Amino acid sequence: MKNLLKPWQASRPPQPPAFGDDAAHRAQHRLAVLDDIERGHSGWFWATDAAGCLSYISPVACERFGLAVEDLIGKPFTSLFETDPEHPGERSDRPLQFLLGAHNRLTDVTVRLVPDRCAPGTRRAWWALSGQPKIDVTKPGSDGAFHGYRGSARDITVEYERRIEDSRLAEFDSLTGLANRHRITRRLDSILAAFKGTLRPATLMMLDLDRFKQVNDTLGHPAGDELLRQVAQRLTRVVGTAGEIGRLGGDEFQILLADQEDRGKLGELAEKIIGLISQPYSIDDNHVVIGVSIGMAIAPFDGTEREDIVRAADLALYAAKHGGRGQFRFYSSDLKDEKEERRLLEEALRDAIASVDGGDDSWEEPQLGMVYQPVVRTDDHAVVGFEALMRWEHPERGAVPPSVFIPVAEDTGMILPLGALALRQAAQDAARWPHPLRIAVNVSAVQFAHPEFPGVVADVLAETGLDPERLELELTESVFMGDSETTDAAFKALKALGVRLALDDFGTGYSSLSYLRAAPFDKLKVDRSFVDSCTLSDQNSAKIIAAIIGLADALGMETTVEGVEAFDQRDVVCAKGARLIQGFLYSPPLEQAVVLERMAAGELHIPPDGPKRHRPERRSVYRRIGVIHEDHRYEALLRNLSATGARIEGLVGVPVGTSLVLDLGAGQLAVVTVSRSEDATIGVEFESPLVSDGAGGLVTRYRASPYALAAAARMVSTSAPQFLEVEVRKRA
Repeated sequence: MKNLLKPWQASRPPQPPAFGDDAAHRAQHRLAVLDDIERGHSGWFWATDAAGCLSYISPVACERFGLAVEDLIGKPFTSLFETDPEHPGERSDRPLQFLLGAHNRLTDVTVRLVPDRCAPGTRRAWWALSGQPKIDVTKPGSDGAFHGYRGSARDITVEYERRIEDSRLAEFDSLTGLANRHRITRRLDSILAAFKGTLRPATLMMLDLDRFKQVNDTLGHPAGDELLRQVAQRLTRVVGTAGEIGRLGGDEFQILLADQEDRGKLGELAEKIIGLISQPYSIDDNHVVIGVSIGMAIAPFDGTEREDIVRAADLALYAAKHGGRGQFRFYSSDLKDEKEERRLLEEALRDAIASVDGGDDSWEEPQLGMVYQPVVRTDDHAVVGFEALMRWEHPERGAVPPSVFIPVAEDTGMILPLGALALRQAAQDAARWPHPLRIAVNVSAVQFAHPEFPGVVADVLAETGLDPERLELELTESVFMGDSETTDAAFKALKALGVRLALDDFGTGYSSLSYLRAAPFDKLKVDRSFVDSCTLSDQNSAKIIAAIIGLADALGMETTVEGVEAFDQRDVVCAKGARLIQGFLYSPPLEQAVVLERMAAGELHIPPDGPKRHRPERRSVYRRIGVIHEDHRYEALLRNLSATGARIEGLVGVPVGTSLVLDLGAGQLAVVTVSRSEDATIGVEFESPLVSDGAGGLVTRYRASPYALAAAARMVSTSAPQFLEVEVRKRA
């Protein structure tokens, strides 16, 4: 029998060990599997105790962190890891500390080791943490005791960084690195939603580059792309961390500024942006000059919804762009439909040009004409020349300023016939003068860049017989944008004709000395902005004037100082070396008939005549406003307005020294003190000076929100008024 059993016993599989040996084997096998997983770098394990301190971590994880196990065990788990604030985990956007404290299950929570915990030189890695709380439910009737967490982690660095890059590409402009339209829209919605409950302000700036299309057309799209990149860098330099900048596409940008409503500071920021963007760029060995226009809207004053704020900022931008360029504008409720207004202005300008080109047979009265402002020598007040200035008198609109119609002419191509018209008329008039004085004519950068411009000048000189030495072409720094070879060729052609060249508005742009070295200028013209502030002790304008005059003298050039309107300004600029002056202190622009009459009478000397001291411009206005005193509101008439004071008519019996609040409309409340009182007229001084709206107007720095105004309107007067309110009619 034993022999019969041997074959069976030999073929029988080995019998399992006893129960105790089997459990030990399984435990040993489990540890081996876990060890293989850990060492295979496909993941690692961790555990915490009930206090939230790390009680276990896979050795391979410590190797990745460049730390020893002893450096991590016993440390609070939440102090070791952090979630990415910009890109939280896909499954949860709650902080790790909250999830652990609530004993919630963890599923792929994205974390990284706190940088301070990493060994120097350790590559930053991202991990997806998963885990579940360890709860003891073995005790009957007990909710279970918490013993900590048991969990795992896997390295997701590659996929996470790819996801971040995909997110960046989806929200950021690939050309400039700025936020794109999608991100900036989402950010604006987020800011408005967060601030709506607290009524905190937020400002939206919309920017549009001036003359960018010309760069694209002249130098090509690669140059245009490089220009946009440099513009983005300059914007980032100016704005810094104060706001978020976005590129909407093309040459349009937006800037979001949270918690900002001070229109004084916003105006200063806009001026810095305009100044920096307007400085020349070097692209492919070419000097490029562009500009920027800015429109601003402020929530909640100009709207509380994104659509309202964007529309308001867009209207302000349109007004700035077509009101002279290189400007900023705040939105105001009285802005018209600027696009329709622009269309009507274009049509009117075409009609105005046609009214002149029609000649003597035209039945229309010419709307465009030239006036001439004298340039006077300071030592003997002798007139040495005139500057030709175009004026447009529309039959219905009245006088349209050049700052309005010249940009329209440049954008539409009408600047070429308009510029030729001005040049021809000025040369014809100057040729009729009995004295051979010089005539200066302004030339647009668009006009100068046209290849036929030197030929137009030659034709005008031939037609009128004007001595080329008497013709002075005034150019601005913007003529240096575009192809430098074309610019140099134009300069050579003009100098070959024998005309003079002047660099206008010197000191307001980049004013590179390379311009003066490369271009054959005969004169520098000091911009009137320096003259306006040259008498103020806290400005450097007088020093800048002296520096420009000294530079011109060193280069053998003449200098004309523009915009002198008072004797104190004249004294300053003369002390700094000015020998030629142009301004209202000597004469306003004159009609051709007046010029001929004075020359015929031998009146070629103009003594200065004007105010002793220059005063900040005081605008004549005619507007109804509210005047608030204690709990009473009066209606009055605002007649004169400056940054520091105003004249008001319509209140009688207001003592000097009385404190009032002026309601200037649109939430603009200004605290003033009465400085003069006579009959129904009072003069007031502002507690805080008004600031520029970017287009020659004045506004308050701050505004009262619509909600505050509504609450104030519900207040009812409880006492008798202290002043007499009288009706004031507009004077003839």
